[in-house]
Amino acid sequence: MRKWLPLVAVCLGTFMLLVDVTIVVVALPDMAGSLHTSFADLQWVMDVYALALAALLLGVGSLADRIGHRQVYVAGLALFAAASLACGLATGPLALIAFRGVQGIGGAAMLATTTALISSIYQGRDRGVAFGAWGAVSGAASAAGPIMGGLLTEHLDWRWIFFVNLPISVLAVAMTLRFIVAAPARGTRAVDLPGMATFTLAAGTATYALIKGNDNGWTSGTTLGLFGLAAVALLAFLAIEARREQPLLDLALFRRGSFSGLMIAAVLLSVAAFSYLAYTSLWLQSVRGMGPVAAGLTCLPMSAAAFLVASLSGRFLHGVSPRWTIGVGMLLIGAGAFLQAAIGAESTWTVLVAGLAVTGVGVGLATPMLASAAMGSVGPERGGMASGAVNTARQLGNALGIAILGVVFHAGMTGSLRDHRGASVPDPAAMADALAGGQAGAVIAHAASPDRAVVGRLVHEAFAAGLQQTFLVSGTLGVLGGLVALALVRRPPQPAAQRPQQPTARAEPAELARR
Repeated sequence: MRKWLPLVAVCLGTFMLLVDVTIVVVALPDMAGSLHTSFADLQWVMDVYALALAALLLGVGSLADRIGHRQVYVAGLALFAAASLACGLATGPLALIAFRGVQGIGGAAMLATTTALISSIYQGRDRGVAFGAWGAVSGAASAAGPIMGGLLTEHLDWRWIFFVNLPISVLAVAMTLRFIVAAPARGTRAVDLPGMATFTLAAGTATYALIKGNDNGWTSGTTLGLFGLAAVALLAFLAIEARREQPLLDLALFRRGSFSGLMIAAVLLSVAAFSYLAYTSLWLQSVRGMGPVAAGLTCLPMSAAAFLVASLSGRFLHGVSPRWTIGVGMLLIGAGAFLQAAIGAESTWTVLVAGLAVTGVGVGLATPMLASAAMGSVGPERGGMASGAVNTARQLGNALGIAILGVVFHAGMTGSLRDHRGASVPDPAAMADALAGGQAGAVIAHAASPDRAVVGRLVHEAFAAGLQQTFLVSGTLGVLGGLVALALVRRPPQPAAQRPQQPTARAEPAELARR
């Protein structure tokens, strides 16, 4: 069993950083009450973490090639632990958002190096088993976040969703230093600072524009200016990458249909499978009256199905073309969202169970194959860049998905309330803001006594309408991702599972370093 201890060290960090993408969703109402946050602030607590991951993965991976993967992984764990402590001690929303961003930087350093560490430690059949376990952990982690968040929030305090990272980080650092031997740096690629800066600016301004669109107005000068800045930054990034000898992301990769299909599927997977969890959590707690634990356990069907299917698929489906595992997985994710769109004003949590289970099966099929298929589609000499691009796409998809689905959710509630505008609903947009911020109970309690029952019914209808629209958009994006994967993704010339057995100049020194 000793040979698997390095894998445990890598999977501890992977699980922790991916759990933290969604662990906050069931704690949002408690955070709102404790820190007096707005709906936009709540979104940024989730978004800034995923955005930092997405923006920095490629750059940190390039840095790790220069100074060593183990060193960067350990540094990421240390930074993640320090930022988690600061998040747990935060006394205001701005501090919490800032330290969540720092958490994302540490998470990027960890996620950018995990696959490289596994590749350097394990060979042959052991490498396939290791990647199967890593894929299972990755597939289940995001779905497990709400469960862990609910348990910690209800039985301790929302701050413990951050404090719990400290002992895990210490254990992961100790195991990494003890069981993973540092390999020499394998490359001399320069860090693409202009590319990192322009990509971060493009992603950040686009996400901020989406989050603030309702407040500022979609046709306002501020909103249009932000979208314009994002477009200019994106064009600058593309121009920089096209001219650099050692780009952050080789744009020529996107000329290959299979690689482009994988990137599209990676973005849409996060949007369709995970981004709506924040809004179902608000409904479960503020409308259905469930506690954080119960709300978190509602995601158990997704988490369990994702872990089980990912574990089995890595062992039994390694010979199947990735177009089928990813394509069918994405179609199942879309079907799961459509099943949840059956929600109504009188629905309870049980309306979500079947859809979450189907989504979990889809996540378990698609997630483990994304990185290996990307590496196989471009060849081993560019595998690291391809793997980093997939992880970047997934995290950027989650950040943008939370923002986009937040707009859809808010618009659905506003439309429902506008249909009943009158004495009970004088300002539909303002009421939608309050409901989206977890204030359903306060909205009903502050209504005049004769209208309280009417307002309560309208609140239930508004949440159902907002979630219906959210699930329909998620389902459509999931199906779209599946169709793209089926149309574009092709089996690599040689199965990815067999590539590690090929002798390469890079594998030998890494293996010697491990020994």
